[in-house]
Amino acid sequence: MGSRSIVAGFLGAAALALITAAAAHAQSAPPAGTVVDGSLKGKTLTFVSYGGIYQDGQVAALKEFVDKSGVKLLNDGPTEIAKLQAQVESGNVTWDVVDTDDFPPFVHCGKLFQKLDLTKLDVSHIPAGQVGECSVPAMNYGTVLMYKNATYKDNPPKDWKDFFDTKKFPGTRAIDGSGSPIGGLIEQAILADGGSVDNMTPADVDKGIAKIKAIGPDTIFWKTGAESQQLAESGEADMIIMWTGRAMTAVKNGAAYTPVWKDWLVVMDQLTIPVGAKDTDASYALINAYLGKKSQEILTEQTSYSPINTEAQPKVDASVAAFLTNTPEHAKQGYQQNIKFWVANFATASDKWTALMAGN
Repeated sequence: MGSRSIVAGFLGAAALALITAAAAHAQSAPPAGTVVDGSLKGKTLTFVSYGGIYQDGQVAALKEFVDKSGVKLLNDGPTEIAKLQAQVESGNVTWDVVDTDDFPPFVHCGKLFQKLDLTKLDVSHIPAGQVGECSVPAMNYGTVLMYKNATYKDNPPKDWKDFFDTKKFPGTRAIDGSGSPIGGLIEQAILADGGSVDNMTPADVDKGIAKIKAIGPDTIFWKTGAESQQLAESGEADMIIMWTGRAMTAVKNGAAYTPVWKDWLVVMDQLTIPVGAKDTDASYALINAYLGKKSQEILTEQTSYSPINTEAQPKVDASVAAFLTNTPEHAKQGYQQNIKFWVANFATASDKWTALMAGN
């Protein structure tokens, strides 16, 4: 899920207006986490996500909702956009709430995913910039720069500019090559090259890719989260771009690396309601319950992913807490990629990224 971001740059003026409107209407929605006893008795909802520990944690977070509302909750997955498209086109939508990665709700907003009525959701405790026209976040994690303590000692890198400066900070770099282009990283490369990301064009993508390529032969493109973790635990790379969960586990296992939190790259799964869902009020009720403080605490305690309710205070050990992205210190340093730009330029960026991965 790691391949799967400042507010105006994230969603543009239209979504900023949407968020403003949400704040105005928040009082008309039941407070996040609210469940009315027996309100969905006799009804069935199908929740779709990515399986494993993550979906198990989501189901645990929804247990109070299920028990109190009386709804029968079915689980399906993994999320596949092609399967959802087939349901929508056939008019037989069997999914009620779908967890997706970053891009699909923007690519398919209004086509596969409903535009949300934010009078039915309390989004007042969601971090700024994370409510989309067709989605709300399901959880947060981050892509963070990790540096090897023994290599840099008293002069460690402090930001992405240092990551790209191989003269002042020599050493091997390990970069996420597991899938799609990493928009946030390309943007940081553009900034490190002295450019601007305020009004990006496809030509800026070339500049960002060139800056990454300029790191040179001492670059490792890891293909899986497990591989990135192994690189840290073996001490093979001097700087490693890692997902926060993998970074946390590597440090717990003894990897002598330290994270750089300045401009860590925000990543989030998102909750959506499919176009044609049979009982949207029930879908809204599930999502609103999921957004509650208690539900989000359970999610984090079960999965180590960061909660998206800003009031949540999950009980986790210090090693997990150190890598949660929702703490006040970490939250204010997050960098949100310009998703609207990357959606519009995804094909071009993918071709250039694929060429980079192939060594071209």
